[in-house]
Amino acid sequence: MLEAYSRAWTEIDYDAIRHNVNEVRKLVKNTKIMGIVKANAYGLGDVACAKALQECGVDYFGVSSIDEALNLRNAGIQDNILILGYTPSMHFHYLHEQNIVQSLVSIEYARELNAYAKENDVKIRCHCKVDTGMCRTGIVYQEQDKHIEDIYEEYRLENLCVEGIFSHFPVSDCLDEDCTEFTKKQIQLFDEVIDLLKSQGIDPGIRHLQNSYGILNYPELEYEYCRPGLLYMGVTSDDHIKIKTNPDFIPIMSMYANVSLVKWIYPGQSVSYGRHFIAEKPTKVATMSIGYADGLPRLLSNQGFEVLVHGQRCKVIGNLCMDQCMIDVTDVEDVKEGDEVCIVGHQGDEVVTVDQISRMAKTINNETLTSISSRVPRLKVLCFGIVGCMYSYISIFRNIRNI
Repeated sequence: MLEAYSRAWTEIDYDAIRHNVNEVRKLVKNTKIMGIVKANAYGLGDVACAKALQECGVDYFGVSSIDEALNLRNAGIQDNILILGYTPSMHFHYLHEQNIVQSLVSIEYARELNAYAKENDVKIRCHCKVDTGMCRTGIVYQEQDKHIEDIYEEYRLENLCVEGIFSHFPVSDCLDEDCTEFTKKQIQLFDEVIDLLKSQGIDPGIRHLQNSYGILNYPELEYEYCRPGLLYMGVTSDDHIKIKTNPDFIPIMSMYANVSLVKWIYPGQSVSYGRHFIAEKPTKVATMSIGYADGLPRLLSNQGFEVLVHGQRCKVIGNLCMDQCMIDVTDVEDVKEGDEVCIVGHQGDEVVTVDQISRMAKTINNETLTSISSRVPRLKVLCFGIVGCMYSYISIFRNIRNI
């Protein structure tokens, strides 16, 4: 793939990560940060994000799979890496060969992993996952069903070195009474497990519970680590969701495409598949070189979504195509082939946020960012001076280089 500043591309301001990490630290005080870089750091570059986080003093990383962990190791990331998901038995050997920490998704899984480690005369580092209400993975410890003996057993398996314990919030983003009560109950259950482990003379190891919204809404929890993902990227899942705190994040990602063609159409002419847009007056149409195969949701079609051309807002018209889409540039002067279209970010005095895309596509930023295609280059923004250089969109200070 050509890592080019043309057709369609993203710009990632990895320098702004330091600012965002500092904002997280203001909230959680002495709690350390486990940087979540799963899914290629939500599509923004796992290795680049991990290295930027390392420069901020982050010494622990969370991934979803053995493949993601090995990608970090192969890139020279030697800090602690926790696999948050499932590793198949055929890949168990990588865990001890590459010094990777595995989460224990069930007691049966822990026994299987211990049997492998015993047979191969190795110790495998692990974290105990406790299911306090997510009902996804981990040993169930909820009000209706408390499997504390299974948790004890995991810590006592001879060939596993259980160094930590964690759980996960499903509704820490919601501040209504029911969700708040549910989250506080999870915290109570998690602390109860830790106290019971200590009563048995078992060191629970490092504790981590707060995901991104757990950090924003429950910053007072004093566990050893917290697990921000989107936060160090300067966004939340949805900026319309109310939070208890008021951090000053800088979005690190912007997205652009080129104009490939400009033409006039006349009343009665239609645009794109399905003929959902039919011109009612002479309309100047620009084709831009990005489509749903690049990660722009097709659900944006005919929803009034706007992009920026020459600093002016222009509506996307007609159905998005796989590789292209069309915009109404009637009111923009001198639009020509090669001009830059801003899909996410700043241009002139205007801004388009990833949140606007996500809401219109009826999803969250997590999905929007991870859906950006691998064929869209991630180009690193080098900024000088003030952090973020006004969100890194002032072109005079910009120097783009390939990652």
